[in-house]
Amino acid sequence: MTTFWLLAPIMVIAALGLLFARKAVHAALALAVVMISLAILYAAQGAPFLFAVQIIVYTGAIMMLFLFVLMLVGVESSEAVRETISGQRLFATVIGLVFGITLVLAVGQTVTGVVVGLGAANENGNPYGLAELLFGKYVLAFEFTSALLITAALGAMVLAHKERLTPRHTQADLAARRMREYAETGRHPGPAPTPGVFARHNAVDTPALLPDGTPLEESISPSIVERGQVRSGFDDDIDTVVDQLATDEQRDSDGFGGEK
Repeated sequence: MTTFWLLAPIMVIAALGLLFARKAVHAALALAVVMISLAILYAAQGAPFLFAVQIIVYTGAIMMLFLFVLMLVGVESSEAVRETISGQRLFATVIGLVFGITLVLAVGQTVTGVVVGLGAANENGNPYGLAELLFGKYVLAFEFTSALLITAALGAMVLAHKERLTPRHTQADLAARRMREYAETGRHPGPAPTPGVFARHNAVDTPALLPDGTPLEESISPSIVERGQVRSGFDDDIDTVVDQLATDEQRDSDGFGGEK
């Protein structure tokens, strides 16, 4: 009971945060808190199998999938507030009231009814007892839930499908576009060298050097440039390095000529 009274307020606050959060990422994190708290309650009730499934499958896999989808789709896009289905809000209100009444009745029966002992429920092990309930007494509800999940997955695929209005660009088209940009604007058709290439410091904050020794600003990430973290310690001695290379090259050529 102590675990329940400690976790129940946290779960309620996280559930309210899930409903009233303005950003989808915050709502997903609140849902993760609810899932983890529910897993702890499973463990406290002597259901280790449900505890492991709740952590590994729901919190560790499905929840992370939600976060990845939110990050890929984007959380800054505005959502339409116009209803596309007439009577949608009224229908959602009725379903919500029915769900709330069902939840209150279930909790009331649990509190006032006779609780079956955990020893009898887990006599042959928690996974065996869970399987007996799912594929025995509640097999019909389990199959309906499976059909609902499959329908939801198909619906998500249909909603996420985007019809391509323009033909896909081939590698030849991309190469022709890069060469056209090079002819019109002078933009180099190839990728910029990575930071640290031909520089005295091999780091992401050190720009690559052009053949004349000047730094190439395009090789540094714009975020590093905005933070003012670009290293320029090699700029003061580039001339010295170039002169030293020229001297070594002249010495090698003179020695080679003298031997010849």
